[in-house]
Amino acid sequence: MFARPLAAAMMTAALLSPSVASAQVSDDVVKIGVLTDMNGPASTPTGQGSVTAAQMAVEDFGGSVLGKPVSVIAGDHQLKPDIGASLARRWYDVEQVDLIVDVPVSAVGLAVQNIANEKKRMFITQSTGAADFHGKFCSPYAMQWVFDTRALAVGTAQEVVKRGGDSWFFITDDYAFGKSLEKDAAAVVTKTGGKVLGSVSPPFATPDLSSFVLQAQASKAKIIGIAGGPPNNINEIKTGAEFGVFKGGQQMAALLALITDIHSLGLPAAQGLLLTTSFYWDMDDKTREWSKRYFAKMNRMPTMWQAGVYSAVTHYLQGIKDAGTDEPLKVAAKMREKPIDDFFARNGKLREDGLMVHDLMLVQVKSPEESKYPWDYYKILTKISGDDAFGPPDPACPLVKK
Repeated sequence: MFARPLAAAMMTAALLSPSVASAQVSDDVVKIGVLTDMNGPASTPTGQGSVTAAQMAVEDFGGSVLGKPVSVIAGDHQLKPDIGASLARRWYDVEQVDLIVDVPVSAVGLAVQNIANEKKRMFITQSTGAADFHGKFCSPYAMQWVFDTRALAVGTAQEVVKRGGDSWFFITDDYAFGKSLEKDAAAVVTKTGGKVLGSVSPPFATPDLSSFVLQAQASKAKIIGIAGGPPNNINEIKTGAEFGVFKGGQQMAALLALITDIHSLGLPAAQGLLLTTSFYWDMDDKTREWSKRYFAKMNRMPTMWQAGVYSAVTHYLQGIKDAGTDEPLKVAAKMREKPIDDFFARNGKLREDGLMVHDLMLVQVKSPEESKYPWDYYKILTKISGDDAFGPPDPACPLVKK
């Protein structure tokens, strides 16, 4: 649970230019804390992989900014908001952490955001999906970099209905995140001319999901929407494959699924699954180049959350360089000035409400026969513009100009 150094602070030996000499970096070091799940159900798509991504970003940036070293530490919040908030407070107050990243699970992310706002320090989340993060709870010190519930639900539902998937039945995890996914997706289904035939809500971590999948199958809906995260989403997809959902002509659409989930399931069980993602390692030369370097360190391909950690840390360090200081609001202002167009994001822009808007992809999981090499899992069906997926800023955010 306690933070521990994971990368030696690195410093360039070059002579300081006048602009660097007059630059201001608090405590003469830029410290980045990766607050994550190291051993729980989110540890594979975040965890050590997110720490490694942050370290790679620092190393690729040169190990220093404005002539000062950059260091990375990590902590385990154990998926508990009180532990996450306590660690964040300790990091900001005692460890002098300048930026916290990652933080899976919305309840923990919102707790950490409260501390960041109180302490006037920066926080960029990659794996917190609650749209309220940049809505009614928005903060000038906090950013949401990879996804929100609206983008994934709207992206998937809108594009699937366009392709003829006009009748839906939802299997929705019985907690706020799952309900938010279903609400957003159902609204799009009906708005675009489709029908919602019903839903069921298994409790979190239900060991036997058979009855819920059977109800969805019996609905005869063309699309079974999986509104939730691990472990239920993986088990629902696996159970659906066992019950012949795909062979029977129905499709499953996962409103949140990660490439590590597909790897865990295996293509025989996951084939045909539809999902929306911010990142796919095999999309183009830029994604492949970075992902293969990541693979060499982690022995698995990165999730969108882990790739997003690298992207955000890099953009943050560039913001410090451009601002000539690590003062949070000045850095955030510089980060909003420049577009984000790296291997992770296409047409990315950081909005005033703290949301990083960028293009998404609707993909379909390949069959075993279609896959030609390890981790060759997705067919990209279409690109979804960031403006379409994320929608306009929420007027509930006080940072949004009225």
